[in-house]
Amino acid sequence: MEYIRINRINDPLFKKMHDLMKKVFPPEEVLAFDLWKEPLEDPGIRVFVAVHEDQVVGATEYRYYEDFNVAMTDFTIIGEAGLGIGRFLAQNRMADLNALAADNGKQLSGMFAEIYDPYRVQQYEFGGVKTMDPYVRREVLSHLGYKRLDFSYLHPSWNNDGEAVSGLDLCFLPTDEQQSKLGSDLIVQFLKRYYTVLPNKPQSWYEMIEDLKKKGTIDLLPL
Repeated sequence: MEYIRINRINDPLFKKMHDLMKKVFPPEEVLAFDLWKEPLEDPGIRVFVAVHEDQVVGATEYRYYEDFNVAMTDFTIIGEAGLGIGRFLAQNRMADLNALAADNGKQLSGMFAEIYDPYRVQQYEFGGVKTMDPYVRREVLSHLGYKRLDFSYLHPSWNNDGEAVSGLDLCFLPTDEQQSKLGSDLIVQFLKRYYTVLPNKPQSWYEMIEDLKKKGTIDLLPL
C-alpha cells in the first residue's frame, strides 16, 4: 500500500478520492469537486490517499498550525475492511505531523478532530461502508487517545448555506496523555481560523464562540 499526497485537482487519484468521499459522507459534509482546487494547492492542507492495486481505498486530510502547534484531522476514510487501512493512515499521518512539528522546533502538542455522536444522531449510514460506521469510528478515535471537549458543539455546513451542523463532538488528542483540560482561547482561535473558508456561518456558531470565550478551560472527557 502506498501513502500518496494529492495537491492538484486534475490528479486522477483525486477523482477516485472524491468519489469515495461522496459514497461515505453525508452531502453537506462534502465540498464540491471544483472547490477543491485551492485547498489542494494550499501547502498547509495535506491530503493523502492510501492506494492499493491502483485503487484509492482510503484517504485522510489534515493540517498543522505552526503558531498553535496543533493539528486538525479533517477526515479519515477507510474504504475497505481487512487491509489495515486505518492503522496505515494513522501511522503515516502522525509521522508526517511529528516531522512538521520538529521542523517548527517543537513537539506536537495535540490534534483536533470532529466526530459524529451516533448516540444522538442515528441517520448517518456512510454509504453502507461498515468501516465508516459512526459507532466504529468513535471507538477508533477513543483507542487512538482522542478525548471529547466538554461543550455543546456545532459547525457551519460545508454547503456554505449558513446552516448549522450538529450531532458532533469536537475532540482533541493530547500528546500528554495526562492532560485533562484545554484552554478555551486556543479552541476559539483554532475554530475561527479553521472555518474562515466558510463566510456564511449560522448565528448559533457565533453564540458558541462567545460562550467559549467566557470560559478559561474546557475539560477533556472520555470519548
